[in-house]
Amino acid sequence: MSDYDVPRGIDVLRVFCGPDGRHGNALGVVRDGRSHPDEASRQLLARRLGFSETVFVDDPERGRVDIHTPGLRLPFAGHPLVGTAWLLDLEVLELAVGDVFARQDGEFTWITARPEWVPPRTLQQYASAAEVEALPGPPPGEGWLYAWAWEDEAAGRVRARAFPRRGDAIVEDEATGAAALLLSARLGRALNITQGRGSQILTAPAPDGTVEVGGRVLMAGRG
Repeated sequence: MSDYDVPRGIDVLRVFCGPDGRHGNALGVVRDGRSHPDEASRQLLARRLGFSETVFVDDPERGRVDIHTPGLRLPFAGHPLVGTAWLLDLEVLELAVGDVFARQDGEFTWITARPEWVPPRTLQQYASAAEVEALPGPPPGEGWLYAWAWEDEAAGRVRARAFPRRGDAIVEDEATGAAALLLSARLGRALNITQGRGSQILTAPAPDGTVEVGGRVLMAGRG
């Protein structure tokens, strides 16, 4: 049974699910990128599906992938890469910015990436988790906003919400690996992030400047 009505050849995953298996950010994965060979057709499908990101797999053995939002192509994004690595059981994903290494660890799938690969984000700290949760929608302003606060600073527990503010159909992003990566790099410590309605993202910075981002992935539907 599928939670989503999608065309044949498309898998729908939920990435960064909570400990109870709920929530997570929906991701469309087009297993055979040849079905949409050019950027215009890929953008059209991503807009039609309406997920925050859709991945087109151009080479499943080498892990070459292409990532689109409903409005633009992305050089890097966290939850699409975690989801695709889980789905195809890959150890390396090839992007134009560089190779992203992946690993499986029990119920978690991890990717390793560099902060400089992430498109610009504003990381705005709030005084409390309650303030983040009380936001009625995107705060005024332009550009991608990651609103966060400590739930338990000593334990590295963070409460966050993400607002793309880019004028497409995605008003709030349920779980955002790229922003979590940037926050972990800025703070220089491992984080356990609760984002959106209850998604969970784990991070771990390394001495070489890379950051691991991990979470649970579940299959939500298959076209």
